[in-house]
Amino acid sequence: QVQLVESGGGLVQAGGSLRLSCAASGRTFSSTGVGWFRQAPGKEREFVAGISWSGGETYYAQSMKGRFPISRDNAKNTVYLQMNDLNLEDTGVYYCAVRLRPILTSFPREYDYWGRGTQVTVSS
Repeated sequence: QVQLVESGGGLVQAGGSLRLSCAASGRTFSSTGVGWFRQAPGKEREFVAGISWSGGETYYAQSMKGRFPISRDNAKNTVYLQMNDLNLEDTGVYYCAVRLRPILTSFPREYDYWGRGTQVTVSS
């Protein structure tokens, strides 16, 4: 089992920044991928960014590339999502998820464990 806990969400004005954290506990695997997803009210869950635990490979949704860098701290078993220049469309619940395979993917169904999410609200 892998437990994931997201934190760092909150209310921020448009143009501001937030850093989300995803802390993993339980069994962790060297050959896994971690993804960040988000879900806005009434919309499907969408991929934001992904990173491998061991290789440092990253993968981004095209619309978020350059604005939401993803990083990890293996010593802390934590993955971060730095969100910059936030806009109203970035509002939603942000989830992290672990995939028990090294190849990154943007499909939610390919991930095995999920956190409960953290709310991000961007105001004008």
